[in-house]
Order: sequence, then structure tokens, then C-alpha cells
Amino acid sequence: MDKKECPIGVFDSGMGGISVLKELYEVMPNEDYIYFGDSKNAPYGTKTLDEVRRFTFLNVERLLRQGAKGIVVACNTATAAAVRSLRQMYPQLPLVGIEPALKPAALQPGHPTVLVMATPMTIRGDKFRRLRMQYEAQADIIGLPCPGLMDFVESGNTGGDDLKQFLTGLLSPYIGNIDSIVLGCTHYSFLRRLVAQLAGGQVRIFDGGSGTASEMRRRLMEAGLRSARKSPGTVCFQNSLQAEEEIELSRALFQKYEPEFRINNK
Repeated sequence: MDKKECPIGVFDSGMGGISVLKELYEVMPNEDYIYFGDSKNAPYGTKTLDEVRRFTFLNVERLLRQGAKGIVVACNTATAAAVRSLRQMYPQLPLVGIEPALKPAALQPGHPTVLVMATPMTIRGDKFRRLRMQYEAQADIIGLPCPGLMDFVESGNTGGDDLKQFLTGLLSPYIGNIDSIVLGCTHYSFLRRLVAQLAGGQVRIFDGGSGTASEMRRRLMEAGLRSARKSPGTVCFQNSLQAEEEIELSRALFQKYEPEFRINNK
């Protein structure tokens, strides 16, 4: 098989990375994709660094065994824990990890106050600490760990009353005192519309999915691995729980996610 026609592998700790998958499909609709959600071991954000690294290595190896020509680590926690090591292990592989979109949020005019919503591991990790230090002269940056928030998306709940109550409790101490919110977990991208409603129209919302998709396209083109097909590609969903309901939920979330809803880019 021509390497150009091999699939792109996309991996996340569960369902959240489907938001990045949809962004990838928007910019490269003629490519084939394999999406692996490790829902059996979710959430990663409350696990140890060694556990996250082990899961990430195993899941990347799984996608490579299936012929993936490039890998997108569509999980902020796994990116922070393992992407540097993965690049050393697979130096020729087009590999992109996602990270909180702090740069565009921090570089807004007027020294903004930026709230970064992320998993506990992402907030306490060295990668976020370095990113925060890089932009602390341009913005006031607040890290908000959100344990339990991804569980709503994992169950398919992206707008229920219990979710609204949970989000209100997280955000209410900051409303009126922030200029923007960074969604630092791919699961939270499914909640972007609700977060925007609760935060108010003056607060801008940022996530990293679109930039991650564009970077993978660039790396594939640089490596000469973009598919030459003109017809739409396929999307294969896999999940470590090996239950049909997880695959059906994955398909439903893929259809639900709206990349064109761009509060952050307008």
C-alpha cells in the first residue's frame, strides 16, 4: 500500500479528542483516520505521570501497528507527559500533540486575564508551568483544575442541567474578572458553546484543535505523505472498552461537533 494512502492515527484518553478529529477532517477530508479512545483508562488527568506515559506509548504503538502514517496525540495530559519522548522514539514520524492555546489568549491587547481550564495533571505539569512562564509578562494567567468535567462528555452529556450546574460552580468565582478562557482539555471543546454562554459575551474562548489540525497537515506535506485522493476519506472509531455503545457515542459526538463555531477566531 502506498504510504500516502495510509490512515492518520488520532488518540485520546476517551472521547474528547473527537473534537480534534473533526478539525482534522475539516482541513483534510480526503484522508483516512483511525481514532482510538482509551475510555477504559480515562481520565488521564488524575493519574500518575508514569501511568499516563505507559498508556500513551501503548496506544501510539497500537495505531502504528495498524499502519498509521502520522499520529495526533489529541489529549493535553498525554501530550504533556509523553510527546517529547515519543519524538525521540519515532524521529521520522509526523507526530503532533495538542497543548492549551495560551499564546493567542495571552497576546490579546491590554494585558488580559486568562483562565485556563484543564485537568489537574495538566495544571500541575512542567509543560504548563513553562508555557505559563513564557507569557506571564503579557497576561495574568489563572490555572483552573477541573476534575470530573470530562466525565460529562464521556457519557455524552454536553448540555444537561447537571452539567450547567457543575460548570457554574467552577466558573462563578471568575465571571466578571476574566477576559478569556482557554479550554485546556479536548473534552472541554464540546462544551465551548455552554462555557461561552456562562462566561458572558465579552469573554473570548480559545482551544487548540484547529491549530493542531493545521500543524499535522503541514508536517504531512513536508514529509510528502498527503493523500492524492479526491474522494472523502473514512473514519474508523475504536475504543479500549470494546463496547458498541462507545463506538456509537463516538460517531454521535463526531457528528455533533461544530468546527465552524469559532468564538475564538472572529
